[in-house]
Amino acid sequence: MCELNADCVEPLLDWYRQNKRSLPWRADREPYHVWISEIMLQQTRIEAVLRYYARFMQALPDIRSLSEVDDDLLLKLWEGLGYYSRARNLKKAAQVVVRDFGGEFPRRYDAIRTLPGIGDYTAGAIASICYDEPVPAVDGNVLRVIARLTGDRRNVLAPQTKKAVSEALRAILPASSGAFNEGLMELGELVCLPNGAPLCESCPLRELCAARREGLTEELPVRIRQLSRTRSEKSVLVIRCGERLAVEKRPDTGLLSGLYQLPNIDGFHSDEELLDTLRAWGLEPLSLTHLKDAKHVFTHVDWYMKSCCVTVAGESDRFLWATEEELNTAYPLPTAFKKLLK
Repeated sequence: MCELNADCVEPLLDWYRQNKRSLPWRADREPYHVWISEIMLQQTRIEAVLRYYARFMQALPDIRSLSEVDDDLLLKLWEGLGYYSRARNLKKAAQVVVRDFGGEFPRRYDAIRTLPGIGDYTAGAIASICYDEPVPAVDGNVLRVIARLTGDRRNVLAPQTKKAVSEALRAILPASSGAFNEGLMELGELVCLPNGAPLCESCPLRELCAARREGLTEELPVRIRQLSRTRSEKSVLVIRCGERLAVEKRPDTGLLSGLYQLPNIDGFHSDEELLDTLRAWGLEPLSLTHLKDAKHVFTHVDWYMKSCCVTVAGESDRFLWATEEELNTAYPLPTAFKKLLK
């Protein structure tokens, strides 16, 4: 492993100025725009985020409107991005900004870092991009670039590796810290690609890169994930009465909290058991048709879903009853359930 030094700064800045993409949150250095984009981009690629960002900004153009938004509307705007706690934390943070900072987004890293849902990376990105505070912003793209550039064989998923990379970057940050941090991210997005496929001949740092020099681009970065996964089996019921479908709100805590769902019960069950459950819910089933099995992957759990479409004779007060149009516009429904309706 070689040391990270300042030789990479000017080539990277020159490359970024010439090659940076035109993105809506780069039109200005408004911290609200950068903040929302950075939270959306966690776990999601830029191409997918663009339409969500435009819709979100149209509905909630500033911090105060975000702080006052109805929870169902907020989650509906976030529908499809997943990791819904990010959206809830956005509102909490906006409320803190309005209450404690007079509605003005804080200007320093330490203050930004105190807001709900904002970690080291997001605080560093906002502070450097918007205010040129010399703080690093280390995400997966940056870890990959630095691992290859320096030939670092440490596990990039380990917290101590991220801390070490942050410290190394802090030592070489230029006055244009925001452009430098964005340049590293952009290089990881466009050139130093994952899965052993970097476009080395297009890289401004190719002459400095240890992985290219030593033939390690397919081996680096090292990613060792120690994560136990849980299997959860569910029977999901698409209950239809005329043109309306049964939905219910999930609990306010836990996975997918505060969203709506199709009625479901844990485990796989026979048709007779499902019919008995429907009757216990005060419904009179008329027909039951099996749908295609589905799987949905969350961070720590995999849902295996067997689903049925059930026609019932009348509605029950146990559920909310919504048209498909209302499901599309009013009720935030997780992707795990939306895929069953398709």
